[in-house]
Amino acid sequence: MNPRLVAGLAVALCLAGGAWFLWAVEQPADRTGDRQVRVVDVPEGASFRQVAALLEKERLLAGQWGFLLLGKLSGVDRGIPAGEYALHAGMKPKEILSEILSGHVVLHPVTIPEGYTVVQVAELLDRKGLADQAEFLRLVHDRDFIRTFDVGEEPLTSLEGYLFPNTYRFAKHTKAEAIISTLVEGLNEVLTPELRARAKEVGMTVHQVLTLASVIEKETGVEKEQELISAVFHNRLKRHIPLQSDPTVIYALASFDGNLKKRDFAVASPYNTYRVTGLPPGPIANPGAGAIKAALYPVPSSYLYFVSRNDGTHTFSSTLAEHNRAVEKYQRRPARRLS
Repeated sequence: MNPRLVAGLAVALCLAGGAWFLWAVEQPADRTGDRQVRVVDVPEGASFRQVAALLEKERLLAGQWGFLLLGKLSGVDRGIPAGEYALHAGMKPKEILSEILSGHVVLHPVTIPEGYTVVQVAELLDRKGLADQAEFLRLVHDRDFIRTFDVGEEPLTSLEGYLFPNTYRFAKHTKAEAIISTLVEGLNEVLTPELRARAKEVGMTVHQVLTLASVIEKETGVEKEQELISAVFHNRLKRHIPLQSDPTVIYALASFDGNLKKRDFAVASPYNTYRVTGLPPGPIANPGAGAIKAALYPVPSSYLYFVSRNDGTHTFSSTLAEHNRAVEKYQRRPARRLS
């Protein structure tokens, strides 16, 4: 065969191949203007070929080969970051690849309510598909992992109380370690130098502040009452009177059906503040900013008791006689020191 003819054919084939490649990477799967976003979940460890097949299955690629060749020529075909990506069929293959490589994954909002325990936080994140519950709980009790955080003056056996309640945005496949780190960092941002200085001023460690704040958080859902609840507990601590807080008893129980029974108040636990004097050994939940500040700035008062009005608010008393009258009025049952 004529060498010139062979060379010409080779050039023609190269040009045709180049033209086809340019067409393939510039051609969206849909040219009708379809912009309906589809969230594609790229699994951990997926190969580039598997990603291409997934994109074709979702009708985001007209065909795999142009995308595969694009990845090969770009040198990115050996690894694709896992995550969820918001894509649409009107995107060109090169735009899809660029979006995936950019790491612009879908972020899922999750709100951790004030007063949630670490168990409730783990359940919530698991339910949202953002973290494995068992792994999350293992880590929040892993002493080696806990030591990686600068959270206070004393060694911890749990991060209960240190996972700050707030609204966060996490990507699917985010490691539990990273999620926990974000929650702890949220607390560190709230514990300003001013609040840490105040803790020293009132003779409390950060751990003690969070412990008291967690009890305050569980006692009332009314923010304006938190400083009053704090005052009651501060007054009791100063007088060496047991806090007698029901939420601490509930935390001490292996299981709770929603109804505290007489026998529950006799449970042998350092968290049972009906049996022990002073603060429990650690937080019983994760308090919000309001409860933390209330623990540090109680309202000056002589209150030693409070009882629920059954509408979410409480009546406060300075003497046992006053408290018993309030109990008779609002509870109509034998008086307990605190609701």
